[in-house]
Parts: sequence; structure tokens; C-alpha cells
Amino acid sequence: MATCPECDTELDVDEYDVDKGDIVSCPDCGVNLEVVNTSPLEFEASGEDDDDDEDVDEDDLDDDEDEDEEEEEDWEE
Repeated sequence: MATCPECDTELDVDEYDVDKGDIVSCPDCGVNLEVVNTSPLEFEASGEDDDDDEDVDEDDLDDDEDEDEEEEEDWEE
């Protein structure tokens, strides 16, 4: 049986139910785990987050602000 690399909880996952690259969530600590091997079943903490808002690039935010300012200028003219 495989264990969570973050909290050492035994994970009840059958190696035939997952494929390499699948993401599984630990029921105890909640960390997302990527299947890195199916026989024997092994997991690694995944860089993937459930919350997509944290993946926003700061440069993208700056671009959005610039667009808002341009729209405001167009309305003032």
C-alpha cells in the first residue's frame, strides 16, 4: 500500500485504478499527489493546485490594469 509523502498516511488507492500522471488528493492532509509509478504505486507532491486564482502571473494583472485605464481614458474623451 502506498503512503502520502507529506503526512505518511496510508492511501487506499488500487494501482489498477490510476495511471502515471494522475492526481490524487490525500484524505488526511489534503495535498494533491501525482502518481509517478504504478507498480509499485508511488506518489509525489504535485505542483498542481485546486485554486486556479493562485496561478495568476503578476504580469497578467499589470496588463489587465493597463487595459482598464485605457478604457477609462476613451470614455473621458
